[in-house]
Amino acid sequence: MGNQFGYQQIDTEIKEALEKNDQHLAVAKIQEYLDKGQNVPLNIAVTGETGVGKSTFVNAIRGIDNKDEKAAPTGCVETTMKVTPYPHPNYPNYLKMVEFKKFDFFIIISADRFRENDVKLAKEIQKMEKKFYFVRSKIDDNIRNEERGQREFNEERTLTQIRDNCIQGLQDLRLQSPQVFLVSSVDLTLYDFPLLVETLKEELPELKKEAFLLAMPNISVDMIKEKKKAFKAKVKYFAILSAGVGAVPVPGVSAAVDTTLLVSVVTKYVLGFGLDIPSLKRMANYSGVPYEELKKVIMSTLIAVKVTPELLLRLLVQFSSLTALLAAEEGTRFIPIIGIPVSMGLSFAFTYSSLNMILDTLADDAEKVFTRVSRKSEMQTE
Repeated sequence: MGNQFGYQQIDTEIKEALEKNDQHLAVAKIQEYLDKGQNVPLNIAVTGETGVGKSTFVNAIRGIDNKDEKAAPTGCVETTMKVTPYPHPNYPNYLKMVEFKKFDFFIIISADRFRENDVKLAKEIQKMEKKFYFVRSKIDDNIRNEERGQREFNEERTLTQIRDNCIQGLQDLRLQSPQVFLVSSVDLTLYDFPLLVETLKEELPELKKEAFLLAMPNISVDMIKEKKKAFKAKVKYFAILSAGVGAVPVPGVSAAVDTTLLVSVVTKYVLGFGLDIPSLKRMANYSGVPYEELKKVIMSTLIAVKVTPELLLRLLVQFSSLTALLAAEEGTRFIPIIGIPVSMGLSFAFTYSSLNMILDTLADDAEKVFTRVSRKSEMQTE
């Protein structure tokens, strides 16, 4: 809970500084807030017996295919006998594997019934006052087999039977009130994985909650909207930082810093929505939708390329309102007495408007990519 308390304390200090009109303190606290959120490690343990699909699950939640060069090795024999780190491809601080006590939570996986060793581990985790979650893997295989073998197949009834059987088995091993999530690592949008993500997110401290959200692949339109909401909550702070620089009475400095700040923030947006080249290629490999087809549904010129100041400015000058704000900011800076305050306000407005516009565009593109991938998945299911 220490991280959550620190986050709330900084947020309160920012508000107090702004209420006192202490611009320098507000900027310093905002920078502290942003730095604190940038370097939050999230350590997840994925454990289970041989052949239950641990590596496939690890790869799936990192949004990569089993054949990817950064993938955890998979196979019909045990391929992960020791604790191995598998950093997230876009967020190396997130989803790391470290020594036992440093894990934020544990995912215990089984491909059939959970066994005594799973329960022993769960009880040890409880002693450390850590969270653990039971995941029943390879559900797609079970559903397919049941459908072939039953004359009157009912998917929901089969899922309920599998879940109840797992819960009963854990209760028989004297584990109280176990919760079991049914998951297919082949398609994370199916079954209980969205519920698992929501449960994990709600039970994590505030800062780690955001780290977890941004590191997850886009498994639903709702998740994309949540990512957008998390990004949007910080736009005002970036705008205040920009306004602080707007107080510097040197020609061109504010515009240069604004652009540099925008490049840094927009790059985070692109990575968070999985719209950078490596992420799109991983999505293409994972989903079976060709990379070029994914690019076709995207409108923004900021994706699948490196975001640079020149590229960003070319995009922003297409919007007359933003161009006017940028010109007015530079023009009012040297007006006696009122010049600096007005320039600061214009700098705030330029950064705030630019980030919101770009964020809306990128979120829409992320939804289009998800819809295209989902359509392919639905066709394969039929």
